[in-house]
Amino acid sequence: MDYKEIFKRFSKLNILIIGDVMVDSYMWGQVNRISPEAPVPVCAVVKKENRLGGAANVALNIASMGAEPILCSVIGNDISGEILLSLMRNEHLSTQGMITSTQRQTTSKTRFLSGSSQLLRVDEETDREISKEEERDFIKRIFDILAAKRIDAIVFQDYDKGTITKNVIKKVADKAKQMNIPTSTDPKKRNFNHYNNITLFKPNLKELKEGLNLNFEDISKVNEDILMQAADILHKKHNIEKVFITLSDKGVFMMDYSEQMRVPYHIKAHLRQIADVSGAGDTVISVATLCLALKIKAADIARISNLAGGLVCEKVGVSPIDKNILYNELIKQI
Repeated sequence: MDYKEIFKRFSKLNILIIGDVMVDSYMWGQVNRISPEAPVPVCAVVKKENRLGGAANVALNIASMGAEPILCSVIGNDISGEILLSLMRNEHLSTQGMITSTQRQTTSKTRFLSGSSQLLRVDEETDREISKEEERDFIKRIFDILAAKRIDAIVFQDYDKGTITKNVIKKVADKAKQMNIPTSTDPKKRNFNHYNNITLFKPNLKELKEGLNLNFEDISKVNEDILMQAADILHKKHNIEKVFITLSDKGVFMMDYSEQMRVPYHIKAHLRQIADVSGAGDTVISVATLCLALKIKAADIARISNLAGGLVCEKVGVSPIDKNILYNELIKQI
């Protein structure tokens, strides 16, 4: 495979990202004593940082790979929303797909860390679905972008925070089908069974178990036969073309129902020094979608995106993939 040519072609792609965005805040500090008020550690904060999270991290990963991301989401008219838009502008990300609502709260996750150890996470959010009026405006904004700009693939990045509704999925998936644009999704529980006619469907094992009500108790003992059966259900019930299941430290599994020879691909994880798994799923779906837009074979989609997901786990906090590091790692494996 000519990775150099593939990475060069990434820069010509426009990717539309639809989903829940959030501000990932980090407070690094030192813990030297226990509070006299309660048996909890006192963290003396020495550094603060805000980063783009959720679907916004997918946009960052798409941009890091050289492509142009267009992010579409609904955020609150609040301080966190202002921070998020400011971070987007700092990263030169387009805000044309962003809608601000007075009825919603922008999701913010604040992590307190001592060294590389996380002490506490504080979430400020709402998981209520956007209103019918907001949904109508949101779909219109997406359709306006589709009409004005060539889009090579669409990603649904779902965190169950309410931006993606059943109607948003159906309307956009139908439009994408009509325009022959491939679609991918990183699903969560609420909308798991609403994703019909999607090109690439990427759940993890927990999402797969909950979404299909599978009865395996020990996730570590899930074998290829169980994964193939689950993939068959998704294909037959929801007309999914490519089922891509992430298996944490066991790698990834893919079945491509568009191939004449339906061979399961199980790509094992690469041994790494894991610092933080936050954002790995964002990276995997980002790289997989770029490969999907270029019509790369399923086995190679799995191989490239699996490696990308592993690389970002070596960093503390949510961070996008480094294109050059990924390329060099791929070349080593040839």
